[in-house]
Amino acid sequence: MREIVTIQVGGFANFIGSHFWNFQDELLGLADGPLGNPVFRNQSLDMDVLYRAGETQQGILTYTPRMVSIDLQGSLGSLSLHGSLYKETSDPSCVATWSGKVSQHVSEPHRKNLFLQSLYDKEQKDDPQSKVQDKDIVECLQNDVQFWTDFSKVHYHPLSLYEINGLSADVQGFNNYGIGRDVFAEGLRGEEMNERLRFFAEECDHIQGIQFIVDDSGGFSSAAEDFLENIADVYTNIPLLLYPARDPRYYISPVSRKDSISRALHDAVSFSRLSSFCKLIVPVGLPSLSRSKVSSFLHIEDAKPFHSGAVYAAALNSISLPFRMASLGPTADSQYVTGSVDVNGMVQMLAGQARQNMVAILDVAMPAPLTGGQNQRSFQGSLNSLTPEINEDVEDLQAVESLTIHGALRSGGNQASISEVKDSINAAYGSSMTRPMFSHLSVSLCPLPVPLPFPSIFGNLVGQHGELLGSPIPGSQSRSSLDVHSIPMAARLRSSSAILPFLDKRLSNLRRFGIERGAPGIQVLQNWGFGKEEVEDMGESLSKLVMVLDPFSQESSDSD
Repeated sequence: MREIVTIQVGGFANFIGSHFWNFQDELLGLADGPLGNPVFRNQSLDMDVLYRAGETQQGILTYTPRMVSIDLQGSLGSLSLHGSLYKETSDPSCVATWSGKVSQHVSEPHRKNLFLQSLYDKEQKDDPQSKVQDKDIVECLQNDVQFWTDFSKVHYHPLSLYEINGLSADVQGFNNYGIGRDVFAEGLRGEEMNERLRFFAEECDHIQGIQFIVDDSGGFSSAAEDFLENIADVYTNIPLLLYPARDPRYYISPVSRKDSISRALHDAVSFSRLSSFCKLIVPVGLPSLSRSKVSSFLHIEDAKPFHSGAVYAAALNSISLPFRMASLGPTADSQYVTGSVDVNGMVQMLAGQARQNMVAILDVAMPAPLTGGQNQRSFQGSLNSLTPEINEDVEDLQAVESLTIHGALRSGGNQASISEVKDSINAAYGSSMTRPMFSHLSVSLCPLPVPLPFPSIFGNLVGQHGELLGSPIPGSQSRSSLDVHSIPMAARLRSSSAILPFLDKRLSNLRRFGIERGAPGIQVLQNWGFGKEEVEDMGESLSKLVMVLDPFSQESSDSD
């Protein structure tokens, strides 16, 4: 077994995670469908990598994500902190020592929306005549998602869900690195988080890695740092993939000069601190998905994390497919998958080269274009970055990449074979003037399934199976899961000097606002608990990352 434990810290990370697990749940359901598409029944993906088998006290068998979710109190909406499979139990740590009168104030529970109510009715085998229509569910979700649990169709283990007591989901000001520095240390929070990870990690036969998604727009970054430090100390030999994610709403809120300085320092400090505890860090989160090239065939509302989280989750699902492919080894082909690699292999591939670059860029094509024929160059041209502030036009002869393509279609909308995809990619690189130093290709015939609670973000040039149409479908500009049932995907992780602008910006902001004499942000950093030496150390670590990718930066660094 090659298990992976997933950790989701913060609101936006949990929106991404909710979509990610919906994809997995949909794959499980389609694999059990005897009359469905054979590529789902024979997907050659080992779901035990992400899931654990268990049993309730009532003897009911369970199959739940090997996942820990951390968020603010009240962030679960109508979902119980214990999940929905296991009955709630009393907390043995609560001992009654007060014999006087007690007044109890209980807030009204959040009501289940149409989607969650339909799931409940189905499980309770209620009157089938009372079922709501799928179109009503889709419309409800499109207009009324408040919590990441509102569209989750997955059952969670009770130890998966953790709320930070004392910090409410509507708390104001939880928006900078300093505000979350004591979250992990206060009370028993740190030990409780560690205990949940320990539960999932220690029952693994051979854990291959940890997948860590963090909302990198405020206090969760520093809470994650403490968690990551513990993981690095306890699970020394387990590779960790870190995805710091940004909600587009983080960029669009108005800021003052003071807030702007605080944000710039947050970005520099967060990246410097978080990157020091992982094998590979992949920053994601564009200022606007709706105006990016990623959305060429999508209609996304940046103000809705329900929308943007779906795109990032689709990319993370695609890039993690090689970790779950049943056939080990890049040369162990099967009829349905090829190019399997474990987390450590991916880390060594991208971060273990001579340049020792631990920062990777995530690109995606959603949906992926047709393969073969006149479209053979399309895969490269259609891949667009989900990592912000990169150099789109850089030519890096030392670049290393891992490319995953699944569910590819050829001209006419028919499924492309593994050999056809390989031939198409080889032809594209063969005719390209720029190609990476090394490229690893993983291919699966299994497309991305589109679950019912997926947002209505597909444009009217996207067909039922994700094929790109020659003319738009009349009617609405946005198409839902009722119209699009699956899509081909392409995603790529690459180690490239294209990340230099991202690193340069954080280094220059840290120097300008936090290190130089009279810097306007020195007091901000002191309020966050950082002394002068700590800040200089962060600057040094960022400078080393820059110099690895751009040796000529040493001259400018020495002159500062």
